Amino acid sequence: MKKIKSILLILISVFQFTTSFSQSVSKITLLEMKGEIEPGTWRITKKAILEAEKSNSDYLLIQMNTYGGLLNIADSIRTALLETKIKSIVFINNNAASAGALISIACNKIYMRKGASIGAASVVNQSGEIMPEKYQSYMRALMRTTAEERGRNPLIAEGFVDQDLVIDSIKPKGKVLTFTTQEAIDNRFCDGSAESIQEVLAAVGIKNYQINKIEPTITDSIIAFLINPAVSGILILLILGGIYFELQAPGIGFALLVSAIATILYFAPLYLEGLAENWEIILFFAGLALIIVELFVIPGFGIFGISGIVLMVCGLAFSMVMNNFFNFSISGSGKLMNSFLVVLAALILAIVASIILGKNLMRSPLFRKIVLENEQKSNQGYSVSVPKESITGRTAVAITDLRPAGKIELDGIRYEAVSDDGYISRGESVFITRQENVSVFVKKAV
Repeated sequence: MKKIKSILLILISVFQFTTSFSQSVSKITLLEMKGEIEPGTWRITKKAILEAEKSNSDYLLIQMNTYGGLLNIADSIRTALLETKIKSIVFINNNAASAGALISIACNKIYMRKGASIGAASVVNQSGEIMPEKYQSYMRALMRTTAEERGRNPLIAEGFVDQDLVIDSIKPKGKVLTFTTQEAIDNRFCDGSAESIQEVLAAVGIKNYQINKIEPTITDSIIAFLINPAVSGILILLILGGIYFELQAPGIGFALLVSAIATILYFAPLYLEGLAENWEIILFFAGLALIIVELFVIPGFGIFGISGIVLMVCGLAFSMVMNNFFNFSISGSGKLMNSFLVVLAALILAIVASIILGKNLMRSPLFRKIVLENEQKSNQGYSVSVPKESITGRTAVAITDLRPAGKIELDGIRYEAVSDDGYISRGESVFITRQENVSVFVKKAV
């Protein structure tokens, strides 16, 4: 009986030791948040939180160094941190300004290295200019409610935004509050000082841990590459150049294919990043449709063509910046102007390149393989109907749609014709206005 008790005691001890050891190893999901807070930051943060929840991590550790970024993105990250059950720690490894301050306050614990700072959260545009009061009011409310949720002083959080707020012995009127590491600790807005991730975890009381660092995927890297302004400019050049070249030499198809691929590579990453909206993409294709109507349905170049170019340029430019349906105050006028300059420069280069390279491209070995070069000689049976006598002023019938080119029939003879009167449907009567060599020009018969 004593032996059985001894064996049971040993088994219980081994079980308790094993359980205690397994519980002592904490799972840490590590996310580096550096540079500007932008759509890509939100995407990788969502990925980190989902991974932490999926792997039952004990903590989500954010290593931060940012001067701020887009308020709406910071708000999305803040909300996700408040809603997740995973405890969050932020290690401010230099700066947590503006949007970075809001995200930091949303974490359960804040640690800062010596020489770091947190605060200066007034809402500004891309030029650094203070935004109107309605934006400051919204930011103050976000900072207050986030601080209250995490048990921090909401008045200090509001002082990061409001320069007119006075906090006794902490903040005078006329200055936006920014804390150094020691000031944040003294005012209970930081849980401690640390110089490394290891020191942060030790300060929290974590001795044994396993870190899973969230790294950008190949997709993340490709998207980041494609939305680079320089690459976006090249893609716009290919889009507009391909369209222009195809319209100048219709039927080849290669230029149109290049333009289509460039369009996908331009809009898809911006759409995934939350920059390009549906209405901006529709704007671009509506402009393209107007240009096609102007060229093939309504001869000349007037209101449709000009409107089409304007819509295409706007669609491409608007897609590059964050906005709320024509409200670009989030991004600022400076960034919007830069996007327009990129698009307009690409448009000019596309036209110049198409004109200069057009003839050379047609003579290249590649185009010789896809373009018909054989001469259609009369002794081989090829012929064209040429009026033997003047048929100007007579009435004929369109036997194909004229858009604007097509075929007409007069006295049982077919002629190539070009409409001076826009689109003409098959079967309509046409009046022959003039003849130029083998070409016959017509308009709708009255």
